[in-house]
Amino acid sequence: MGNWQKSGWRAKPRIQMPDYTDAAALAEVEAKLSKYPPLVFAGEARRLKAALGQASRGEAFLLQGGDCAESFDQFSADAIRDTFKVMLQMAMVLTFGAKVPVIKVGRMAGQFAKPRSAPTEVIDGVELPSYRGDIVNDLGFTPEARIPDPSRMLQAYTQSAATLNLLRAFSTGGYADVNEVHRWILGFTESDEAERFRDMANRITDALDFIRAAGVSAERQHTLRQVDFYTSHEALLLEYEEALTRVDSTTGQWLAGSGHMIWIGDRTRQPDGAHVEFCSGVQNPIGLKCGPSMEVSDLKKLMAKLNPRNEAGRLTLIARFGAGKVGEHLPRLIRAVEQEGAKVTWVCDPMHGNTIKSNSGYKTRPFDSVLREVQEFFAIHRAEGTVPGGVHFEMTGLDVTECVGGVMAVSYEDLSDRYHTACDPRLNASQSLELAFLVAEELTEMRRLGQVKPAAVI
Repeated sequence: MGNWQKSGWRAKPRIQMPDYTDAAALAEVEAKLSKYPPLVFAGEARRLKAALGQASRGEAFLLQGGDCAESFDQFSADAIRDTFKVMLQMAMVLTFGAKVPVIKVGRMAGQFAKPRSAPTEVIDGVELPSYRGDIVNDLGFTPEARIPDPSRMLQAYTQSAATLNLLRAFSTGGYADVNEVHRWILGFTESDEAERFRDMANRITDALDFIRAAGVSAERQHTLRQVDFYTSHEALLLEYEEALTRVDSTTGQWLAGSGHMIWIGDRTRQPDGAHVEFCSGVQNPIGLKCGPSMEVSDLKKLMAKLNPRNEAGRLTLIARFGAGKVGEHLPRLIRAVEQEGAKVTWVCDPMHGNTIKSNSGYKTRPFDSVLREVQEFFAIHRAEGTVPGGVHFEMTGLDVTECVGGVMAVSYEDLSDRYHTACDPRLNASQSLELAFLVAEELTEMRRLGQVKPAAVI
């Protein structure tokens, strides 16, 4: 990182980024952002990195989830609370299954920019530039709405700051009380559809009863009322990322001040590209999406560039292949990592490889396909003797109908009822918690085999 400059990405090939037509307006916004306080702090990023290092060894487990793309119009305190609430429930279930700490990372407070499969889209014979997320342009299908507007970065910053403020209040103000979280879980398992999960919920009840009887209560032990909650997003809009990058006064290293963890998408992971160049120089934990087109040679180059010191917790590899394709691609990448002796945290993203279009035209993701990819991910790690370090979901705490299936049986006919996403379909609250119970069953088996193991609290 010694010779790295935060603007060095500008000399590299750039893709999936907007071309702003007003250079003066862009420069003015970048100048303003560069004077704003960072949204996160270096000590927080270092704690997350240490926790992810534990996950790479099976001593912790990562739960990463949240919106496909945050929206200006749908922004509300209730929406933030509801997603935080369901992630707390998921984390408790996963903790019980794995018997290790669960690291909670939201796709929140910065997940505004989206890569697109094509630069333009056509509706009713009209072709316009693609919508690239609220930080870039507007979802409305008009020529004016689709012009990239740099001032939208300022609104994204303000919304991210407000989101983080509320998340910190929820995390430390008592809302995360373990007894309340479990009460919400019991509400879910009381339904006839979720009966199969009732036994695990009752065993969690027994565990809480035991620790209370032993004199450990939320009133006496603050860790039962508070949680660490981190934020993450794809570092796609590099003008925004650069403007919020700061020098850490403690270490002298650069920090991406836009979020605790940032990741590089499957479309922007070129070893000599702008996004890899930017992420190589900041001290934040870095995620790297690995799709079917990831070549072993490129993975080795990327690991060397993004984690030259081979630091545990620095690099998280997020596998996203699609149900039925994991066996074709994941083993060769795992073996390449093992050959290099690289320290990485393996995470499963079962969302992006399982998107289909329904007959009604809505994009959706079948719950069964999502679950199948998770199960394949765990099975391959069992076979290879390596550690599955976490899961990564696009989800919401809202009662949407965007993904089909699950115990509440969202059908293809239901999709139009509450389809609110600005981009890709998300698991709703019920589907997310159901998936957590099913992943917990996988973790219980991994624990039996010794591939996850108890660790100190992080």
